[in-house]
Amino acid sequence: MTIRNIAVLLAASALAYAGAAFAHHSFSAEFDAAKPVKLTGIVTKVEWTNPHVWFYINVKDPATGQVKNWGAEMGPPHGLQRSGWRRETLKIGEEVTIDGFLARNGANRMNARTVTLTATGGRPGETLDAASSAGGAAAQ
Repeated sequence: MTIRNIAVLLAASALAYAGAAFAHHSFSAEFDAAKPVKLTGIVTKVEWTNPHVWFYINVKDPATGQVKNWGAEMGPPHGLQRSGWRRETLKIGEEVTIDGFLARNGANRMNARTVTLTATGGRPGETLDAASSAGGAAAQ
């Protein structure tokens, strides 16, 4: 292998790694630690996938009565499992309350810090850590 081939291989590897690193966002790039939010709604969808578990809830605006669907990002599946979560912890149609932080772009999205279950497997009122990417923001 020539020096030129090695240089090309190293450059290609560096570009591939940079692309993968860029695809995974930091908390502060997408969410605002200065905008905490607490929402209660009905679970409509759960996506148990890497790099983050997402779930969606329908939230009724008390002022207008309008229902909006919100997405909540949690940590990776393995982090959630260490915190007591299982794929079946959130059930479609059940009510939950989420504490977290709003998206910077104003979308109906949030980074969940904790999720309080209303009635899951006989554990109503249980609050679980969302193993989120909030990092230091979770302490604020």
